[in-house]
Amino acid sequence: MTKKRKRQDDFQKVKLKVGKKKPRLENATVTNFKTKTIHLPEQLKEDGTLPTNNRKLNIKDLLSQMHHYNAGVKQSALLGLKDLLSQYPFIIDAHLSNILSEVTAVFTDKDANVRLAAVQLLQFLAPKIRAEQISPFFPLVSAHLSSAMTHITEGIQEDSLKVLDILLEQYPALITGRSSILLKNFVELISHQQLSKGLVNRDRSQSWILSVNPNRRLTSQQWRLKVLVRLSKFLQALADGSSRLRESEGLQEQKENPHATSNSIFINWKEHANDQQHIQVYEHGGSQPNVSSQFRLRYLVGGLGNVDEGLSSTENLKGFIEIIIPLLIECWIEAVPPHLAASVGNGIEREPLQVMQQVLNIISLLWKLSKQHDETHKLESWLRKNYLIDFKHHFMNNFPYALKEISKHRRKETNKSIKHCTVLSNNVDHLLLNLTLSDIMVSLANASTLQKDSNWIEMIRKFITETLEDGSRLNSKQLNRLLGVSWRLMQIQPNREATESLIKAVYTLYQQRCLSLPVRTLLLKFFSKIYQKEELRSYRVRYRSKVLSRWLAGLPLQLAHLGSRNPELSTQLIDIIHTAAARANKELLRSLQVTALRIYDHHFLDGSLQLKSG
Repeated sequence: MTKKRKRQDDFQKVKLKVGKKKPRLENATVTNFKTKTIHLPEQLKEDGTLPTNNRKLNIKDLLSQMHHYNAGVKQSALLGLKDLLSQYPFIIDAHLSNILSEVTAVFTDKDANVRLAAVQLLQFLAPKIRAEQISPFFPLVSAHLSSAMTHITEGIQEDSLKVLDILLEQYPALITGRSSILLKNFVELISHQQLSKGLVNRDRSQSWILSVNPNRRLTSQQWRLKVLVRLSKFLQALADGSSRLRESEGLQEQKENPHATSNSIFINWKEHANDQQHIQVYEHGGSQPNVSSQFRLRYLVGGLGNVDEGLSSTENLKGFIEIIIPLLIECWIEAVPPHLAASVGNGIEREPLQVMQQVLNIISLLWKLSKQHDETHKLESWLRKNYLIDFKHHFMNNFPYALKEISKHRRKETNKSIKHCTVLSNNVDHLLLNLTLSDIMVSLANASTLQKDSNWIEMIRKFITETLEDGSRLNSKQLNRLLGVSWRLMQIQPNREATESLIKAVYTLYQQRCLSLPVRTLLLKFFSKIYQKEELRSYRVRYRSKVLSRWLAGLPLQLAHLGSRNPELSTQLIDIIHTAAARANKELLRSLQVTALRIYDHHFLDGSLQLKSG
């Protein structure tokens, strides 16, 4: 068969015969079907069980739109969800699981507007959800937060810090319960681990170095400042939670302490006569007894046998300190480079000073956590051995530090990227920075190392004395740190001359007028603590401080002048007077006899009286 014949067979035309029906084509459409209409009137009715927002969308509709591929639809769903929940708050309890799972899932969304809407919705929801309600779902929330903090996209990392702020404010106990994972995330936000072969056998402190990302819209220093501020807040919440736990476990300690101050009751006889005030004489009496128990329930987070130790373990705390302290020292060196150290005396600019302040805050909080576990002072000696030389070299060379004032015309020349850097602590407190550094350093010293550390201890002593005597107004935070350093210096160098000079400097501050109640309270507690320490000494070693005797002798007169204007402060004064009078302090008893009539006159004129209980 030839090729021409074969080609004709392939495309052979069908011949139609007359009188025969035309064959149906293979792709012909069958049109002989019938149609009928279906009516579903119930389906078109509105669902009356679920409330809707202004766009007639209920909670199920909005949550389903969270999976849409379009970023605008997801953002609109988040805004609509906020609108719906603000109108109908009861929906939150009914659909809490679905809301949290969908909202937290967009923490890592690639669109910045969607993430912003999610953060705003979480900020709206958090105050309305109690910790007991969110605790079963908090592992999911923490997992999405951790995923956002370790994300490769810089914008997602920045927005994860906003989520962390909300959780730290509303649920500090729950978020610190995940400290093992989150602390590692903090380290990875500002540094990276070296993976070269030469570092395999080296310690973990040398394997982490600060990272620099030129693609980030913030400078490296601004980004590290943001992270350090959040790490400081996280450690503060961790320290507060740990101290509360220790207080709950050691409730019997106060009862066994013979020098514990007794509680007092403020009674207004007019209100009591009119049945407007109930007198509860006994501590655990009344219709609502407040019975303190040393037993506590297990943690809300974590299952059985899966408790996150975090920094509660000494080994974990030492491991984290070994990683973070070298990184913090690098941040300090970057803020105050060695070639600019000579000009530090003229002051430091605001942004580097903020970094330095956060570095010291974090170290101070780590020291505070270490003291909670350091019963035998082994950790204190370990800290001194590893970090005292570095701290003296980098921190104390230019002590004390001051803020450099920048002229207004230079502020206009700042970079555009500074607009994006919202620093949480705009007011730099250089005095608090110096006091924090002093507190860190004196915690590494003791009486046995006084001769070795005499140079920098004398620098700190001089700074503390000058700060107390210059007459400047101090807030309670500054004064608390200042008195803490003063007390530590008295323990390190317990000789009479050094102690008397510090007490005299504190008394100079105490004599200022118009001190706020928190400041006055801190000063009273400080002097009371010194007096109790003197009384605990044996009779042979005991010496009377002239300044302390003058302070005690002036308390009755202060109580008479105060009258009943401030019951809380009057209570504190009466407690101290009662303690000193019970120990037959001659100066106080002599002053009390002179001013007794004036004290009783002031307290009986308005029908009020302080009664001692316990």
